[in-house]
Amino acid sequence: MDIEKIIESTVSNLELIDSADIPAIDLYMDQVTTFMEKHLQKSKRYEDDKILTKTMINNYAKNNLLPPPEKKRYSKEHVLMLVFIYYFKNVMSINDIKKMLSPVADKYFENNGSIKLEDVYNEIAKMCRDEMPNMKEEIAHELKISEDTFEDVPKKDREFLRNFVMVCMLSYDMYIKKQLLESIIDSMPDPDSKAKDKKK
Repeated sequence: MDIEKIIESTVSNLELIDSADIPAIDLYMDQVTTFMEKHLQKSKRYEDDKILTKTMINNYAKNNLLPPPEKKRYSKEHVLMLVFIYYFKNVMSINDIKKMLSPVADKYFENNGSIKLEDVYNEIAKMCRDEMPNMKEEIAHELKISEDTFEDVPKKDREFLRNFVMVCMLSYDMYIKKQLLESIIDSMPDPDSKAKDKKK
């Protein structure tokens, strides 16, 4: 197994959707799922995996992760919110996603704030793209460390153990970042408590 090729292939497949590619007209649900499937298919692990289903979208709206559609049609901003949800759901709980996205929807959805949601998305997408070389470098460094381990074990065991080292290092890295992510979210105000205060 050529782990360098796996790393290069994986990282190069994780291209963010360009906001300019999202239709400016409102879409029906089938059109939304088709768009997401087309633009995020490279991120699938298995060919049969679904990027987004009608049930998922309905659940996101039901759990207040996504503003409700207007006459069963979804705007460009809805699609941008769904892109955030798509990446968040792999590392965050539904409650944490809601805590992060509720203020975003309140402040920037339908031009409610000083800048548009699309501007927020574009700034984040640019930062992520700019950081890609650094991420590749960091992963390459971890690969180099793993390749320098278990030199004295039989060759038949060496590749497995080195891959195991790489998996452990990546897992620990993700664990630390997830702990940091959760600490940041925990320090933020709970949107549900604000809603309760308003009712009082």
